[in-house]
Amino acid sequence: MSNERVQQAAQTLKDLHGGSGPLVLPTVWDAWSARTAAGAGFTALTIGSHPLAESRGAEDGEGQTFAEVLEAVRPIIAAVDVPISVDLEAGYGQEPADLIAGLIDVGGAGLNLEDTVHSEGGRLRTTEEHAAYIGGLRAAADDAGVPIVINGRTDLFGRAGDDKAGVLDEAIARLQALVDAGADTVYPVKIHEDDDLIAAVVGAIAVPVNITAHPAKHTLERLAGLGVGRVTYGPLLQAAVTEHIKELLAGWR
Repeated sequence: MSNERVQQAAQTLKDLHGGSGPLVLPTVWDAWSARTAAGAGFTALTIGSHPLAESRGAEDGEGQTFAEVLEAVRPIIAAVDVPISVDLEAGYGQEPADLIAGLIDVGGAGLNLEDTVHSEGGRLRTTEEHAAYIGGLRAAADDAGVPIVINGRTDLFGRAGDDKAGVLDEAIARLQALVDAGADTVYPVKIHEDDDLIAAVVGAIAVPVNITAHPAKHTLERLAGLGVGRVTYGPLLQAAVTEHIKELLAGWR
């Protein structure tokens, strides 16, 4: 895809953020699911690492190489005329400039970048380390002249077990450091069932906060009321589709 087309897609994705309600980006994993979501009227999509891996018989947590992920997402992005953000996990050991170059080459308009380093035993990057990586991504995108939408994710809440409230201040500080480094949006995972935590994070961070939703168990109205700026499904849309397919097939065994 030409740089001009990627620039336009990235700018469109950036402009879609910050509206009067949450921007919902259905999480897709192949050309069929992308076409289905775009056909349902959605103006932008995300490709999730977990559902993408499931669709390819691979493991989430960087069970694919960066080259394999790029090969997989290229036809998905080409299948629709809406901008797509790509979950690039912790970066697959790539330098920020190489990650951005690969994303632009396949036509990606945005990316999701988490702080769990799968290639190093699943350790959590420090706040400073993760912010530096996000800053490197922003600098590389700026150098390329493409306004890639960077969604900075933290897995800190997911590691806190039942004491998620106990890491709230640290999580907010971590997310704010990502914003200061150039993240357009932030993504605290594993708090999607806790209204108090969602509201606290949204109230503390000026950029749109991305929250995971289940397409059948959660509602857009609830998340909008909490001030959420961006909604994605993670692996939950694929899981819901899987259960529905099982129900459809059950009587044919």
